[in-house]
Amino acid sequence: MNKNVGTADRVIRIIVGLSIIGTGIYFSSWWGAVGGVLMIPAILGADPVYDWVGVNTNKK
Repeated sequence: MNKNVGTADRVIRIIVGLSIIGTGIYFSSWWGAVGGVLMIPAILGADPVYDWVGVNTNKK
């Protein structure tokens, strides 16, 4: 899979993902899992949805 997630995109995904995970833990909700799903492309640097749509935020 091609690296198609840029640095700014990764930072935003990690911040939003951690916020959702924290909220899910605080409220004992399953929403924490949604935050984890958001962070997977940020950690890997590749997003399959971006491939399907033809988006590339990685400038390298």
